[in-house]
Amino acid sequence: MIEQLEPIGGLLAGVFGLLIGSFLNVCIYRLPNDLSVVKPRSYCPKCETPIAWHDNIPVVSYFLLRGACRHCGQPIPARYVLVELLTGLLFFSIVQVLGLTPLAFKYVLLSALLVGLAFSDLEERILPDEFTLGGTLAGLLLSFLIPMDPDVVGIFAMLFGVHWDPRAISVAESVVGALLPSGLLWTCGYLYEKVRHREGLGFGDVKMLMMIGAFLGTRGTVLTLLIASIVGTVAGLVFILISRKDMATYELPLGTYMALAAIIGILMGQSIFAWYASLL
Repeated sequence: MIEQLEPIGGLLAGVFGLLIGSFLNVCIYRLPNDLSVVKPRSYCPKCETPIAWHDNIPVVSYFLLRGACRHCGQPIPARYVLVELLTGLLFFSIVQVLGLTPLAFKYVLLSALLVGLAFSDLEERILPDEFTLGGTLAGLLLSFLIPMDPDVVGIFAMLFGVHWDPRAISVAESVVGALLPSGLLWTCGYLYEKVRHREGLGFGDVKMLMMIGAFLGTRGTVLTLLIASIVGTVAGLVFILISRKDMATYELPLGTYMALAAIIGILMGQSIFAWYASLL
């Protein structure tokens, strides 16, 4: 049955991603405001009219409604269609490359969490625990059910070898990947606060990195931090110059950049590691 679905697996994943993206929009709006994502059903934030099913079709309804509520004319933020399209594209790309495999399931779950966190941080500067801590637990569990490849895991395998059972290596790498990079990030934030006497890093960023480490292990998490630092620094400086913000008080949405970096790691991590190895 799976073999029969392989040729259209990417398209099916893309459609499913659009639906998940629609749910992520609910989470992005409600979780930072401590609202239930289960009930009530979707409604217009301005007039509070429940949205009919035919006005809630991912992407399609946004354009049919011309980006506004049918009842009160309140503009619908472009973020809604962007999240749906991005999630659908990520699901399609991951399954297109990996096929309908357990590893693809693991990565589409991580990518959905990353999209939700990226836009929550960008809009509200909040990284909900439901995504970070819940995602960490999911990553730890999946490290046992869907083991990491012993040949591509990070510091645990390098220090202790890969002679253990693959599941044991995977779980150990997931735990180390969750705790070590996030612990180092927390230490940097703590020292910054002691030296500068103001907070320079939110604990939500630490929990988000812990979640990424649980899924990707140490190598993937270090790669995420490296890419996020470079992209965040460049993008932050450009934004500050264009908007003329005060560099001393501007709050960098690190979670958004970590999400982007982790997505790059999911899609291109092996190519990046192979390129790096060729330089040695």
